[in-house]
Amino acid sequence: MCVVKTFDLLPSAEARLRAAAPHELLATARSILTEQAGAHEVTLLLADYGLAVLQPVSHLPHTAAPVSAHDGPAGSAFVQQSPVVEVLRDPAGHVVHLPITVRGDRLGVLTIRLPAHTADPDTVLKLGSFATALGHEILTADRDTDLYLQARRTRRLTLAAEMQWQLLPGRGCVREEYVIGAHLEPAYSVGGDNFDWSTSADHLVLTVTDGMGQGIEASLLTGLTVGALRNARRAGIGLADQASLADQAVYAQYRGKVHASTLLLRFDLATGAVSAVDAGSPQLFHQRDGRTARIELEAQLPLGMFEETPYAEQTFQVEPGDRLIVVSTGVHGTRSATGDLFGERVLRQILGATRPVPPHETARAVVSGLIEHYGSSDLMSDAAVVCLDWNGRSG
Repeated sequence: MCVVKTFDLLPSAEARLRAAAPHELLATARSILTEQAGAHEVTLLLADYGLAVLQPVSHLPHTAAPVSAHDGPAGSAFVQQSPVVEVLRDPAGHVVHLPITVRGDRLGVLTIRLPAHTADPDTVLKLGSFATALGHEILTADRDTDLYLQARRTRRLTLAAEMQWQLLPGRGCVREEYVIGAHLEPAYSVGGDNFDWSTSADHLVLTVTDGMGQGIEASLLTGLTVGALRNARRAGIGLADQASLADQAVYAQYRGKVHASTLLLRFDLATGAVSAVDAGSPQLFHQRDGRTARIELEAQLPLGMFEETPYAEQTFQVEPGDRLIVVSTGVHGTRSATGDLFGERVLRQILGATRPVPPHETARAVVSGLIEHYGSSDLMSDAAVVCLDWNGRSG
């Protein structure tokens, strides 16, 4: 008689993942799932930098063929952020595809082939918790090994892109009060565009920065700007002063020869009050009750253009159910081969059509629409999109 095991995410399983060497996380996960769930096969799929495919992690530099990040069972689990169970008939069994997501940052999918009659809802739920625990360990392991960063690549990153991706906090963040999804293209050669966020008990600070120029020069400029903004933010000073200190840092280095356009937003998580400093070209759109409108902020000078530029904060209010979208110049300022501007009209159409989908998919859809408009994935300018759904604080 065949004895079917019931999988249970024991503390010992998480302890074994934590104790594993950084490059042995997948092997350790396979051992745990084989012992506790009777798994026949375990595959770790990580989303590539362009969010186009899911790359199997194997022995580098060789890797198995990627699968779509948007179609098929694994792609559906990644997009929908929920488990997908396939039923196998010969031999009988199940294949469970589990999204790997850490605090809203979508990393990939864990695919597990199980014996027949073992993929009950309780087991799938526990396997989902295991996938999340594995995701946390992968992010920790990234400090000590290149394995998972290399596995995500369908081709080599430029040096500028390597520097930019190391600056990013992730591509998503989820809390009770908000959900953030972001996308960046051209993913493998981005130079000057960046998004950043930081959350505390009472506030969220979100910035989108567009460093002037291209390639390594733009990346160096943006790196300095983001570092200066973080340094000022971590000193606990106000939003306008954060902009002023970053402005001084950029001007001191470049003496006004180049500048960085930045939008700074600070959300009060209890009230929905938003403070903003518009220092350049990123544009901000707002969706409420089926309507999309651009939030017109007072345009102030980009960071680093002149010495000791003063900056002032403006305020507006968000309500539960609102959506905010920030796009860099590479989105709203891109022209097609025939000279047609991507512009606000096309952007509004895409934002209206994607209102029912999560922020991650909206950000990706905007960039996909931009690539279609431009006629090539080799964009001339970097394009950054950040989408935030505001839920507000319960009670």
